[in-house]
Amino acid sequence: MSAVSSPSGKPPWLRAKAPQRAGSVQQLLRDLGLNTVCEEASCPNLGECFANGTATFLIMGPACTRACPYCDIDFTKRPLPLDPTEPLRVAKAVQRLGLRHAVITSVNRDDLPDGGASQFVACITEIRRRLPRTTIEVLIPDLCGNWQALEQILAARPTVLNHNTETVPRLYRRVRPQGNYERSLRLLELARQWDPGLYTKSGVMLGLGETAEEILQVMQDLRRVGCDILTLGQYLAPSPKHLPVERYVTPEEFDHWRQVGEELGFLQVVSSPLTRSSYHAEAVQELMRRYPKRGSPAESVLPS
Repeated sequence: MSAVSSPSGKPPWLRAKAPQRAGSVQQLLRDLGLNTVCEEASCPNLGECFANGTATFLIMGPACTRACPYCDIDFTKRPLPLDPTEPLRVAKAVQRLGLRHAVITSVNRDDLPDGGASQFVACITEIRRRLPRTTIEVLIPDLCGNWQALEQILAARPTVLNHNTETVPRLYRRVRPQGNYERSLRLLELARQWDPGLYTKSGVMLGLGETAEEILQVMQDLRRVGCDILTLGQYLAPSPKHLPVERYVTPEEFDHWRQVGEELGFLQVVSSPLTRSSYHAEAVQELMRRYPKRGSPAESVLPS
């Protein structure tokens, strides 16, 4: 495996597609007053996804209560009270975009007793009411270890529950100072135990200084808690004020980790320099057809 160390400029494989025909999606989002993680976190795939008529909704934001030094979401503003109209507006956007698979994430809301679990539930409920055949993926924060709040989200029966591990344990203090590696693993483990029909998912950024042994250990830990789907992508510093990129990982190494993940038993491994948590997330529907789970919310909506 090889990598470009001490990067002074992005290698050619990190050139994302320029935005094309993205205006209609952006206008819809503005009309409905919605935020997306695509825009707030400066995702390199924004142009491609918006051009394809899809987006990942960012609820309860855009102000975050955590100051993770790798993330471009604003943490300097005071979080606003939850908007009771937001779930309906999200559902309307899903309907107008014609999404067969909706992805909802959020900022961290450590100021709320339930971490915002009730808003996730309301969004799932509104989408299901309008679009019962749309599968729903939620990318949730760690809820500060409030497992009753997690159970509340699981009771709403999302199709996929995603919670990103982000990096290796050794780097948590630097990369996720308000996070906890074991807590993130425990969240995924409990989700699997409480709802065996659920598909669980996690993502890891590479290029922050982790070793090959540490990457493998995280993958093994995620399989130990029953994680089904893994995404691996290159960390890109949003600005000079954020954590620097320690190395640019080659496409060949990403392919190596995809193969390792498949050998470990993940049902799906999406691994490439530009992979992000919700990149081509709709492909999970094919996964559900190949690996159906008894009692999954997808069981009654996906055509055989």
